[in-house]
Amino acid sequence: METTADSKVQWDEMEDRELVKYAQAGEREAFGELVRRHRSKVYGYARAITRESYLAEDVVQDALIRAFMHLGKLVDVERFLPWVHRIVRNQAYTRLRGSSAVKEQTFTELEGVGRADGTGGSDNWGNLDSILGRLHRSANEESAGSSVPEERILQQETLRVLTGIIQCLKPRERLIFESHFFDQLSPQEVANLFQLSSANVYQIISRSRKKVIQEKIRITVDSYIKTRRDLGIMTKKILPYEGSLKETKTWTSAADATYKILQFTDRKLSLPMVMGLTGHAFRINIIPNNVHIAGPTAYFFGEALSRGLHNIGFHSKFVDGMSDGIGPNTNLLDPALMEKGAMSKRSIHQELPRALDLIHSSLDRGYPVLAWDIFFPEFGTLYGYDDETRTLYAEECGRVDTLPYENLGRSVMEDLFVLVIEGSVDITLRQQLRLALETAVEQYEGKESVVPTAVKGIAAYDAWLESLQGRQIEPNGHAYNIEVLRDARYYAAEFFKELITAWPQGNGEEPELTGLFEEANMLYAGMCERFNVLHQMFPFPVGGEPNLEDQSTKAITLVEDIKALEIKAVAKLKEIYAKLTK
Repeated sequence: METTADSKVQWDEMEDRELVKYAQAGEREAFGELVRRHRSKVYGYARAITRESYLAEDVVQDALIRAFMHLGKLVDVERFLPWVHRIVRNQAYTRLRGSSAVKEQTFTELEGVGRADGTGGSDNWGNLDSILGRLHRSANEESAGSSVPEERILQQETLRVLTGIIQCLKPRERLIFESHFFDQLSPQEVANLFQLSSANVYQIISRSRKKVIQEKIRITVDSYIKTRRDLGIMTKKILPYEGSLKETKTWTSAADATYKILQFTDRKLSLPMVMGLTGHAFRINIIPNNVHIAGPTAYFFGEALSRGLHNIGFHSKFVDGMSDGIGPNTNLLDPALMEKGAMSKRSIHQELPRALDLIHSSLDRGYPVLAWDIFFPEFGTLYGYDDETRTLYAEECGRVDTLPYENLGRSVMEDLFVLVIEGSVDITLRQQLRLALETAVEQYEGKESVVPTAVKGIAAYDAWLESLQGRQIEPNGHAYNIEVLRDARYYAAEFFKELITAWPQGNGEEPELTGLFEEANMLYAGMCERFNVLHQMFPFPVGGEPNLEDQSTKAITLVEDIKALEIKAVAKLKEIYAKLTK
């Protein structure tokens, strides 16, 4: 087949069947025109199956590579698009069955198969090593040039993408990187080749890996935004986030954000109901010895927050990009580390592309997004976006501000967690309360999963008492724990007070249940009174003098009294639960 010099115009003017014939004859430009012409349709088909924009991008890229590899097998050139759709469908269902079913991974998966279920590690070096190692093996297989040409094409495509990405490395870094990953030289062999120490080589390889990952994430975000532009969905969406929605009324920021999100649903619950039904009103986690400021949030967000929404009657979905450990007390850090300028100096979070996809999806449906560590380590909401400027609109503990897309996950903790409402189910108040009491009792009995350094439930009071006796408490963090617990038990009391009024009238069990609600209310109100005294002794943020003998002794008595009331409250919750399950 002959082509004119002005091949671009020729490709534009051809029918699909002609382009397929040219592509089958080896004309890459013809296949490129087919991709340009149908990519949006193919993406839309993949998106309809996967329901995730980011996953759909991966599916489309893999499907197009496979379409090119197997184009010679297409007999009916009139049916190119249905044929590609079939490949897309197969790829999508393979991905949805799980990453373990995928035998080959292209470089599009360098940043990792997301952690949308809240599991998996944060280190993807092994993924990178595996991909590069596969490229090396493929390059050296004799069959790559004859019996399996598909492997050669896949290798060439992956290497092309990789080659563009490693341009981010300095010349010397790139030489060492390629020597290690492409030529498969050991660090010692690389050291000998470049007259460096092994320690220097290890350092350069480690630094280069991080740079390559960062460049891949940046390119992935660029590609994600470009796809939105190509599909004509580049837009600006800001939800009406005004008035009381910008106020913070509880120290439990997760409950505050949940309450605000619910105002955009058909279940506009009061804050006491949100605190009670989600279990936040009953949680206590203490980090021993110094009673660290991270104690109140030392639980696994995905598990706890999705369960809380389930108690209310909502399905949820989240992206979990949390680091291990509890991190420093940010109140004691240099304020410069908390400023926006410090964010750009930190690494782009590798879960950012998946998080952006979830954020766009939720906001487009009219629901704000619950997010952690937007500007500092607390929960807040994302209530708008602007694709053109790549800006998120956020509120966190009363701070209303904007955030560049790339800075989500680059706060001082370098954590990223976003959760969205996906759907709802019909549920009665009785069912909600039964689920909430199950959650609360499990928390008290230490069955909720928490960060390993924290002690949970009733046992947390013993850890607190030991810390007071040890006299090594950090005042700021200790005062913060008191504020959160005081606030939580206040809302626990208010929760049962509201239940007395809200409980359905006209059934025989009403007087007995409302009587139990009143007793629970009194127990939590009693705890709140004692927490008020602790708050006066150890005000936040200063924290008072918890390590002085007289202060410690008085605090121990108060904490022991609160623990005794808490034990009685657990028994009362179990009694209410038993009545509800009859």
